[in-house]
Amino acid sequence: MKVSNDQSGAVPMRMSELSRRSGVSVTTIKYYLREGLLPAGRRLSATQAGYDEDHLRRLRLIRALTGVRGLPVSAARDVLGALAEHAGDTHSLLGLTLGSIRLAEESADDSPEPAEVDSLIQELGWDVHKSAPARSALAETLTSLRTLGAPLDRRALLSYAHLAERTAVLDLDQLDGIEDPLEVAERALLLTVLLEPALLALRRLAQENESAQRHAES
Repeated sequence: MKVSNDQSGAVPMRMSELSRRSGVSVTTIKYYLREGLLPAGRRLSATQAGYDEDHLRRLRLIRALTGVRGLPVSAARDVLGALAEHAGDTHSLLGLTLGSIRLAEESADDSPEPAEVDSLIQELGWDVHKSAPARSALAETLTSLRTLGAPLDRRALLSYAHLAERTAVLDLDQLDGIEDPLEVAERALLLTVLLEPALLALRRLAQENESAQRHAES
């Protein structure tokens, strides 16, 4: 793992400060260093190393991967390694980041992709990888709806898909202009992992408002 060299002239952080600013304990930081998730700091003396903003950003990303979504350390290390390999390819970097957030939730056996999901994606003209976890998530949801006797007809499904397109534009707009691959990955995880509950809450509020407008008399 490459040792970080901060060329900005900023005063390097000691591990205690890195712990305070990141919210990660010193013991856990040392564990990440041993496991190769975090690069070694710049040697300041025989017993002291200095750390910079890259270490802080990487720690936040590790926390998002292992803490919020519960990925095992080995999976988080693989994701971080893959991100480094695709640092110059934003599309691949986003695919690795956004795809990784479901690794801890996936079962070992992938369900076969129903033709309906393939047909929908083709009709929308979306460029989506065949192994995208969201494909099987959508297929499972449609199956569950039908099992409960509440199928989602194609017209409604397409309408929701177009809403999702507009949301995706807003999401990716927030990543424009960011060049640092770790920052792109961190922001992408925040948009999915942490913003999704807010989007769900906004939907619930909008539903209540729409109900009030439609049934004002009652």
